[in-house]
Amino acid sequence: MRQLASTALLTFAIAFNGCSQPPTDMINRTNPLFCDPDTGVCIVPGMDPETEVAAVHSQAQVTKPITLLYFTDPICSSCWGSEPQLRRLKAEYGDAIDIQYHMGGLLPGWDVYNSGGISKPGDVAAHWDEVSAHYRMPIIGDVWLEDPLPSSYPPSIAFKAAELQDRAKALVFLRRLREQVLVEKKNITKWPVIAEAAHFAGLDTTRLQADYTGAGPALFQADLTLARSLGVRGFPTFIFGNEAGARQVVYGSRPYGHFEAAVKAMAPAVKAAARPASLPDLFKAKASWCAEEVAVMLDVSREEATALLKRAEGNGELSAVHTRNGSVWRAK
Repeated sequence: MRQLASTALLTFAIAFNGCSQPPTDMINRTNPLFCDPDTGVCIVPGMDPETEVAAVHSQAQVTKPITLLYFTDPICSSCWGSEPQLRRLKAEYGDAIDIQYHMGGLLPGWDVYNSGGISKPGDVAAHWDEVSAHYRMPIIGDVWLEDPLPSSYPPSIAFKAAELQDRAKALVFLRRLREQVLVEKKNITKWPVIAEAAHFAGLDTTRLQADYTGAGPALFQADLTLARSLGVRGFPTFIFGNEAGARQVVYGSRPYGHFEAAVKAMAPAVKAAARPASLPDLFKAKASWCAEEVAVMLDVSREEATALLKRAEGNGELSAVHTRNGSVWRAK
């Protein structure tokens, strides 16, 4: 795995110079980007789907009653599908949950693994278009036709580097990376794209670049090691734990009730906080929203959420990136 991380660094260095190209044998390999809509999971290649997630034994001090280990990847379509539920979880129970993000390394490189149901980038493109309808989140696969990513390691390492500056800004950075690749068909292994996301999040791009080649790779390696040690085999994986050592696992993109049940199992006395109650309140809390996220947060139908967003856009309050598979709205 250390060699894979080094390979990712080389990939990023090439991309930084503007001349990144996918391996010439790319079309002859299968890859791990097939995400099963039925399970809501993007499977890590080489992992047994029947493997159980191990118990968490953490020596870290717990300052909140619940710890949540979230294993994800910047290019994971199922993780993007979980954004509505995760946003509501944070809104209602964020004060009681210490959420720790861990990168899982979904795509080390096209020449590394021989597993999964996809054999070339074009297959990923079609697959992303299909799962978009299932998750009801905007996903277009055009990047895999126009500028295929050679690996998900560079943006994963960049996220770990961003966390060294500011955890909150790192999450804004990760959100922006997802929008770039899943909605705006941008190759998030390339430095100008990463830098744009970092600038949007208010990160110091010079320090980010330094940390990317400094402490970032070791932090990413630690995430990979932790995921393997816990038996994490796909993304998203949410491992809830409490001070008593109990645990609950939510595996894959699931309805919100699964997340709330895990919270109640870990800390029965915890009460849900009031959620934002209007569209303006949502945009005060977060910079961008999709219709499904608004629907889950406001507890309204997808159609009603879309109508609210389109009305605000028509009034000049919001701008939007529209795609054939949905939209992302942003406050002006």
